[in-house]
Amino acid sequence: MRPIAKPWIEAIHAYVPGKSKTADGRPLIKLSANENPLGTSPAALAAADHAQPTFLYPDPDSLALREKIGAVHGLDPARIVCGAGSDELLNLAAQAYAGPGDEVIYVRYGFSVYDIAARRCGATPVVAPDKDFGTDVDALLALVNEKTRAVFIANPNNPTGSFLPRGEIARLHAALPGDVLFVLDQAYGEYVSTENDDGGLALAAAHENVLVTRTFSKIYGLAGQRIGWATGAPHLVAMLNRIRLPFNVTNSGQAMAVAALDDQAFVTRSREHNRAERARFIEAIRGMSNHGLRPLPSEANFVLVLFEGALTAEAAQEGLAQRGYATRWLPGQDLAQGLRITIGTAEQMNDIIAGLRDMAEAAG
Repeated sequence: MRPIAKPWIEAIHAYVPGKSKTADGRPLIKLSANENPLGTSPAALAAADHAQPTFLYPDPDSLALREKIGAVHGLDPARIVCGAGSDELLNLAAQAYAGPGDEVIYVRYGFSVYDIAARRCGATPVVAPDKDFGTDVDALLALVNEKTRAVFIANPNNPTGSFLPRGEIARLHAALPGDVLFVLDQAYGEYVSTENDDGGLALAAAHENVLVTRTFSKIYGLAGQRIGWATGAPHLVAMLNRIRLPFNVTNSGQAMAVAALDDQAFVTRSREHNRAERARFIEAIRGMSNHGLRPLPSEANFVLVLFEGALTAEAAQEGLAQRGYATRWLPGQDLAQGLRITIGTAEQMNDIIAGLRDMAEAAG
């Protein structure tokens, strides 16, 4: 005799993080987890020294952090909830509004946590067909029915880097029933230029069924602190507050996030670095099209490279590991032909380009 897990929990495939070491334990430069190659704002690092002592519980409401987020983004702090990374909030959103007999829709090649979040609460995940590796609004809407409780969209999307413009996001939301929760995951939102803003925060401020999530793990360089936030109507925030852990953001995490928000110069520098190196990398990969390499357009801090010639994505991953780099091969997401590569420093990207070129030419 032994405890038996719920069948929907048994059906979950645990999240598999990107590699950081070779099979023999040799450390690799991580271009597999979309971390900021410029590191963390010096102001944020300094703030850790002035955080509340570790023997004290953190502020359970993250009040100072919510007020700072509100000031930076023009939001009401009362409509903000903080979490242990946006992953916690994505899971809580599904848990609060879906369960056995309900359906949660996400897009093929979407963030793998959406499937876990749906199954974790006993709901049925429903996968909408993609359009050129991105979100197809019409295909998604065709799957909405009376069982649909939530729709999850990442914009920009992980792992493909695709992006839905403001008009398409608005069209998707307008066509959803009012009782369906629209979760817009903007983990990479700070990498998108202001003029290309998808309008998600404005939708969340104006409607009852929109929840936008963001994270400090990407452009702010605080992945190790696990800090995320969400905003939406007061009743949505209240539901997440009911079921989140009471002390879910650490003392140091709250202090560092507040300081990081104050250092928007670091954010701008990170965004500009990413834009320049991403464009240069995409152009270099396009130059290898005769060898079957194809970069997908990206608005994030990574590029998904498709290998459609003699050189396979698996072989490219192994070859880059020999050069000292961890990249993300994604056969588990039906992307065995793709390698997701985080945009690193200029020197790192030069080395990646040279390595891919050498391998492509050798493969024929």
